[in-house]
Amino acid sequence: MLRAGALVALGGVATPLTGCGLLDRDDAPPEPDALEPLVAESLALEARHRAAATAVPALAGRLNPIADAHRAHADEMRRMIGRPAPSGTPTPGPSGSPVTGRAAVLTELRRAEQQGQTNAARACAAAPAERAAMLGSIAAARATHVEALA
Repeated sequence: MLRAGALVALGGVATPLTGCGLLDRDDAPPEPDALEPLVAESLALEARHRAAATAVPALAGRLNPIADAHRAHADEMRRMIGRPAPSGTPTPGPSGSPVTGRAAVLTELRRAEQQGQTNAARACAAAPAERAAMLGSIAAARATHVEALA
């Protein structure tokens, strides 16, 4: 009887202390989420499509919906990892030498989409179940973008 009372007493004391934060250290920065590189890639793809649409206005009707899809993917991944979208519009980052001409622009974008599709498929295969469906959808969308740019 005494042993049971002692266990209850110890359990009653130990339970409240487990989540009190005495031993928790919140000063360490949060670890980066595995989706962050894909968010950055989606934003870079969006910026490349928008820059190409500006460089070759005849392609704007074809490229802007793809750019919009990349923005939507980035926003959804940010929502999933709990990171707010930055304010303002993205600026295109360096993408090698400037490409001019309709065929060259489409070829460059197609290559970028193929690489993006490969990256999204790899991320999907490595992702936990709650993220795999979304990443699979992104990989499929990027494969569709490759075909739309052909």
